[in-house]
Amino acid sequence: MTDQALVVFDGVAKRFGAFVAVEKMNLDIRKGEFLAIMGSSGCGKTTTLRMLAGLEAPSEGEIRLAGKRINDLPTWQRDTPMVWQSLALFPFLTVRENVEFSLRMRGIEKSERRRRVDKWLERMQIAEFADRNVAHLSGGQRQRVALARSLVTEPEILLLDEPLSALDAHLKVRMQTVLSNLQRELGITFVYVTHSQSEAFSMADRVVIMSRGRIEQIGDPQEIYRAPRTRFVAEFLGSSNIFGGSVTAVGNGAVRVATPAGEFDIAANPVKALAKGDKATFVVSDDRVQLSNEKPAEGINAVRASVVGEEFVGATAVIHLEGPDGIELKAQKSHDELEHLNLAHKADVWLTWRPEAGHILPGE
Repeated sequence: MTDQALVVFDGVAKRFGAFVAVEKMNLDIRKGEFLAIMGSSGCGKTTTLRMLAGLEAPSEGEIRLAGKRINDLPTWQRDTPMVWQSLALFPFLTVRENVEFSLRMRGIEKSERRRRVDKWLERMQIAEFADRNVAHLSGGQRQRVALARSLVTEPEILLLDEPLSALDAHLKVRMQTVLSNLQRELGITFVYVTHSQSEAFSMADRVVIMSRGRIEQIGDPQEIYRAPRTRFVAEFLGSSNIFGGSVTAVGNGAVRVATPAGEFDIAANPVKALAKGDKATFVVSDDRVQLSNEKPAEGINAVRASVVGEEFVGATAVIHLEGPDGIELKAQKSHDELEHLNLAHKADVWLTWRPEAGHILPGE
């Protein structure tokens, strides 16, 4: 990946009548990066992808690919192949014929078509199915055919619209590895639209979070997870305890925030200067809180809550709790850490965290 922009969205907006699907967007997609675009349904992520593919025309602004304005360029002249959620394979063709299709449409001569198709069938580990009808393949095998069909033209960029959503959980994990390795090996720019946080965060170099047609935050997965910019991002990620209140003291690199759940000391973010009396919202990731049945010592960030449920996620569990004023709280812990705690329904526990574990939302 380089810092060179392969795609530029320059003030791009899309409207369908009075409905604004994408507000004015400025976004650079770097050459060779894996960029994931995510957000809830209707946020504008798929419309953004479709504008890049040429399936929708921007209402205003300019899209440039490799420095060339492509607003009015037909889809078939853009060299921006897309892997669809439905895969859109031709059910009446064999695997080889599906992969070969785009080359045939480009007028590539037969021997060259054969060479390229054989290369990609081998690369995607589906050569043994070359003469099989795609309707007789498994979901994972069809996924590989769709990838081979898109990559056989050797494009600079590949667009992927929820490509793993129809797969079983174990196949999703396997295909995530396939996609990540493929993107790194080829150095092709991937633009990947998904609802799934686990997919985006495990594969992407950068993640774009969208809401109501706007970009809420762009950053690498670790940055977004640990330092969300807005309450929407924190809520969308679903892994943060969110507290809102007023600043009551500032000093020694920290601020004290009074909330309905209590007063807490939070290390001050360098990106936002706060003064006494200012409104402030801060978050604490669920994996950064400690749990105890015993009341902690004075002077420690602590809130008393009652257990309302447990959610098991592989090697960890997320404990759901209810704090003062009905605030929803959560803690993510390994099963070993939870063995010696009383986590019966409605049991009282204390959540504690260090000042540096809190993050003040700069966009609030």
